[in-house]
Amino acid sequence: MHDRFVLIYYCHCLMSIILISKEIGDMAKDQLHVLKALDVAKTQWYHFTAIVIAGMGFFTDSYDLFCISLVTKLIGRIYYYDGSNKPGSLPSNVSSAISGVALCGTLAGQLFFGWLGDKLGRKRVYGITLMLMAACSIASGLSFSRDPKAVVVTLCFFRFWLGFGIGGDYPLSATIMSEYANKKTRGAFVAAVFAMQGFGILAGGAIAILLAVIFEHKYPAPPFLLNPVASTIPQADYVWRIILMFGALPALLTFYWRMKMPETARYTALVARNARQAAADMSKVLHVEIVTEEEKTTQEPIRRRGNNFGLFSTQFLSRHGLHLLGTATTWFLLDIAYYSQNLFQKDIFTAIGWMPPGGYMNAIQELYMISRAQTLIALCSTVPGYWFTVALIDRMGRFKIQMMGFTLMTIFMACLAFPYSYWLKNGHHIQFVVLYAFTFFFANFGPNATTFVIPAEIFPARLRSTCHGISAAAGKAGAIVGAFGFVYVESSHGVRFALIILTVVNFLGILFTFLVPESKGKSLEEMTGEAEDEETNGVC
Repeated sequence: MHDRFVLIYYCHCLMSIILISKEIGDMAKDQLHVLKALDVAKTQWYHFTAIVIAGMGFFTDSYDLFCISLVTKLIGRIYYYDGSNKPGSLPSNVSSAISGVALCGTLAGQLFFGWLGDKLGRKRVYGITLMLMAACSIASGLSFSRDPKAVVVTLCFFRFWLGFGIGGDYPLSATIMSEYANKKTRGAFVAAVFAMQGFGILAGGAIAILLAVIFEHKYPAPPFLLNPVASTIPQADYVWRIILMFGALPALLTFYWRMKMPETARYTALVARNARQAAADMSKVLHVEIVTEEEKTTQEPIRRRGNNFGLFSTQFLSRHGLHLLGTATTWFLLDIAYYSQNLFQKDIFTAIGWMPPGGYMNAIQELYMISRAQTLIALCSTVPGYWFTVALIDRMGRFKIQMMGFTLMTIFMACLAFPYSYWLKNGHHIQFVVLYAFTFFFANFGPNATTFVIPAEIFPARLRSTCHGISAAAGKAGAIVGAFGFVYVESSHGVRFALIILTVVNFLGILFTFLVPESKGKSLEEMTGEAEDEETNGVC
């Protein structure tokens, strides 16, 4: 009797194992159906809608980056004029704080929201980042008091949290777009989200130029050398505030559509383990017919035991450790060079005589001249570079574009740095600006775009947002080094030495690019090995 009971018990256990294995196998098949359908889905209108919705964070990011260099000059004139024979300017520590505090916030936001995006899902935290950006953009323009310290402290406070929201948008937007896209055009779609930065730069220039023209016409003022006090009109205090607050508008306009986006199918299928919900969500927005297994009696998600390694596991380090090192270091090195160039364009333009000294202009005229110069550089080099990447990334591949970009940035930066005294001579300024513009072009048709795209493609779905956040945070660490370090190097050793340092940084980017794999034409699951794992589970 006892033997019969034991036999029945073991038969029951065996049947349970068979049923569970079958259910896991069916679930794996469902996941494969969903993923394969996404990989071969045709490009549709919703893809372009998603680009605009996801790209608004980067519009705000670049708008803020572009405008802050204009704002610091104006704030210096308004709040830091000491009665000397030079226009007011921010102390170097204050200027670095205003420029760098948003970068610190961005770094923190990339790490936090990157991790949160893998834990709670991409969509659930997506709206938080957008509202944080919009609220802090508005609050940045409402910095309290007329006291210089109070203005700077409140401005830095709100800019930190603005950066925190912007930081969250990096891993979430990249991951969402890569998980929506098909494998044929995925690189172009993710790069197009990043290319929205170009429109942010142009919008920043257009708003600053428009306000400068309006205020100069309505409140004309003499140059500083003729009347130091009258050269900065009281109404100039409104100008910098309006410029900063305008960055909230595009974010607010897309909030509703961002909340309407469903969770990505890859997160729902691979992380939340609900292939049927993933199929239903994607069928609504992409009009893709995805056939899954029949509904099972239980709807509880079943976790498979394999391939659940964590970020700090030896399995992750063996599979993706060098990849993460490659994406993080190349982004770190790129942003040292890129942000240094961006934040200090105005100083280089003055040094080569492309802009008149501040004493020959009033505060509003200086705003206009800096905006015009930076917008011209952006229009001729920065923005085209973004869209060259969008057009060619799925043809050339990520690795080739990144290697080409770092190589040409190194060459052009060396051409600027070593004969720097030659460029300062009369008649050579235009050639200097052309070479300077080429470094921006090949930054954007190069590593500035690819360092954003690659981390969204080569890591497992359950760690994708986290790893992208880590890579992006390394980039922002480089931006902080550039923002604070360039001020020190330029003031103590001169512009030429600073440019030589940037040449070396770009060369190191070439070397670390060899750690980055090529993902052109491959599905996300091929890159991460998840397709093999799902098939293995299906067989089991």
